[in-house]
Amino acid sequence: MAFVSQLTQFPCKPLSLTPPQPRFITKPSVLAPNAIGIAAPKVKLSSPEYPRAVRPATRIRALDEDDLVPEEPSDVTAGGVAVAEKPDEPEEISKLKKALVDSFYGTDRGLSATSETRAEIVELITQLEAQNPTPAPTEALPLLNGKWILAYTSFAGLFPILSRGTLPLVKVDEISQTIDSENFTVENSVQFAGPLATTSFSTNATFDVRSPKRVQLKFEEGVIGTPQLTDSLVIPEEVEFLGQKIDLAPFKGVLSSVQDTASSVAKSISSQPPFKFSISSSQAESWLLTTYLDSELRISRGDNGSVFVLIKEGSSLLTP
Repeated sequence: MAFVSQLTQFPCKPLSLTPPQPRFITKPSVLAPNAIGIAAPKVKLSSPEYPRAVRPATRIRALDEDDLVPEEPSDVTAGGVAVAEKPDEPEEISKLKKALVDSFYGTDRGLSATSETRAEIVELITQLEAQNPTPAPTEALPLLNGKWILAYTSFAGLFPILSRGTLPLVKVDEISQTIDSENFTVENSVQFAGPLATTSFSTNATFDVRSPKRVQLKFEEGVIGTPQLTDSLVIPEEVEFLGQKIDLAPFKGVLSSVQDTASSVAKSISSQPPFKFSISSSQAESWLLTTYLDSELRISRGDNGSVFVLIKEGSSLLTP
């Protein structure tokens, strides 16, 4: 029993059966419970349920520090309260796009643009490219889908087509590019309009993604569309030639017969299928770099340094 006798040598305090009363240290609260219309619970200090009673006050203080005063702004709507987005950026891009489209007025897709207008267009394009909302267009291929109408280009290779002197009485109605990102195909098309009929010339190509902004095009087929008959040829009452007005009333009978003959020829041609031919040439490949892309505007640059500005079909930017 020597071990038991040694334990009795250590000083011991008598065991008390009454639990000690808790001591409270008052700490200033950032937001008192009754400050937001919640009454603080009445708690007896001697109540054994005290820890459960003070929990609501603790939760209210956490709500004040974490939720009511967020450390960082968020663009997520919480509790039905809208959080403002970045100011001015969407409005600035919208103004730049409108200014760019307005600068195309009277340039005939760039054919007749003056050097001053070209410089203005280049400046606006540069500003838009700096704020490109789609930095990796080839990773957002569904956004490229659809038909894009050419609004402006600096590509000199298109100027002979755009020039009205090349094809008398024929004008270029529309130049477009249709992209199918699911099948990786591109169709470039030029619509021509004449006095009695319209027709088109298009090239079909496939493309491969080479970088976040660049695709490689390989042209495989050309298509000359079947002429489509227009409603009728409108014969004016008079025309002006070399400063003199010429009355066409005496010639209406002759012109009407010519119109009927041309209409019958156009109808017979319209029933024929389009003419297709293959493109097999070492020069049938090129690349295209998309430097700006959103849901209605696309800016691309070709391998010869030319720029193309295209607007999505149906966009309000196409409305003058």
